[in-house]
Amino acid sequence: VISTTLRLTRTKGRAILSFASYYGDHMVLQKEPAGAVVWGYGEPGAVVVVAVSGDGGLVLMKKTAQVKEPSGTWTTILDPMDQGGPYMLTARQGSENVTLRDICFGDVWLCSGQSNMVMTVLQITNASRELAAAAHYPYVRVFAAAPSRSDVELDDLEHIDLPWSIPTNLGHGNFTYFSAVCWLLGRYLYEALRYPVGLVEVAWGGTPIEAWSSPRALQACGSSGSMHFSGPQTPSVLWNAMIHPLLNMTLRGIAWYQGEANAFLHTDQYNCTFPALIADWRQAFHAGSAGQTELLLPFGFVQQSPQNSFARLRWHQTADVGVVPNARMPRTFMAVAMDLCDEHSPYGSIHPQDKQNVAHRLQLGARAVAYGEKNLVFQGPFPTRAVLEVTRALLNITYSQQLVWHRRDMPAFEVCCSSPVSLCRWLPAPMVAVGSHTVTLALGGCGTLVLALRYAWAEWPCEYQSCALYNTQGLPAPPFLLETLRSSSRAGEMELLRLRPSSLLAWGI
Repeated sequence: VISTTLRLTRTKGRAILSFASYYGDHMVLQKEPAGAVVWGYGEPGAVVVVAVSGDGGLVLMKKTAQVKEPSGTWTTILDPMDQGGPYMLTARQGSENVTLRDICFGDVWLCSGQSNMVMTVLQITNASRELAAAAHYPYVRVFAAAPSRSDVELDDLEHIDLPWSIPTNLGHGNFTYFSAVCWLLGRYLYEALRYPVGLVEVAWGGTPIEAWSSPRALQACGSSGSMHFSGPQTPSVLWNAMIHPLLNMTLRGIAWYQGEANAFLHTDQYNCTFPALIADWRQAFHAGSAGQTELLLPFGFVQQSPQNSFARLRWHQTADVGVVPNARMPRTFMAVAMDLCDEHSPYGSIHPQDKQNVAHRLQLGARAVAYGEKNLVFQGPFPTRAVLEVTRALLNITYSQQLVWHRRDMPAFEVCCSSPVSLCRWLPAPMVAVGSHTVTLALGGCGTLVLALRYAWAEWPCEYQSCALYNTQGLPAPPFLLETLRSSSRAGEMELLRLRPSSLLAWGI
């Protein structure tokens, strides 16, 4: 761990000129259309000249900034730069100067969350092959902040695990650095983009969303300040020490892998706390970068893989809608991981080793949502309507995409049946036929009194890559909970049912 606390030391009464902690050789700065924010420390009142120069020393850009009092910090925004490099970045104050070398311009992605984001390349399937392949990607650069917490908002990182580096050694031990999901996402994006990608890891295992949330975001959900947490689980302590210091950074997107801790604590607040964190981080990064990080910053996340108490959490991860982007979570994308289970993982089944498929699904969403790649399928099929065959007690569900039926023997669907003794009784609804875009369910003992429908609503919905339904691209249909609403559209024995997302409380879940 590298301590950055020496940056404010003074020599002969003068502040030493320096860049902020997370600037360094080999770093990636955000390319056009945004301007990269550059900041650091100097003598209060002094003028700092920041220059970008080519490898041969030709100055391409100069910016000036005055060191503010009393903070002793200076900030400037570079003109938007095309992708590429290497460049030199120099800050000069009087006779002092500091130069960073091998700087590239590209896209910068922040990766955050808990232990499944912390899991290193060393820990995943085919680790040795992945570690060897990393040397072929010198323009995917990596940086890792050290786990750190604070009771107050910090302006700079206090500790760094990995300064900006070329990826020659990604395996630093279990649950240390560098993140496998973050690395693979960046590598896959580089293969699609063919220009530099910078990856910033800020993650800590076992931490709930409340620790990563600002007090402002928690207040939006009516969350209490203490919540019986301690240490790194305490509300806002990771926001204070690991996110707030980075707000000046110009970003292209965020990847998030978190939720395991909230499967057991404040689960049913996650449908508020997660959208609130996304909205708050976006506003904060936009403001901190003086508008250079876009306000609707693309935000991708991993929907949880099989584990106890995760069915409700998966639904809440989508703000109780089932798919993203949606009205409460615009410009987001999700990697469904409920079929990427790993019962025999040496790190426990909560830490599956197949991070390649997780990252592959994430990068599909990034390419579609963040980069606007047209006609790219990035999520699995989702129901659009249902037709009830009254006399035959069958329910025909129409899906948004062509279906591939992987498992015919799985009890994947359930229906909520109205009965004299209870509002809702969940019964299996076997699949009797699957067409190109339709699934037919037998309602059996439910008759036609279907109030709601759910799919893959289990802690462990399926075995590895063996859920019931996929699309032709191999992406699984996500879990859902939908109300079936009667409509006036009825022709003979056919009745059209409108489907809409539902809350858990309505059905006693």
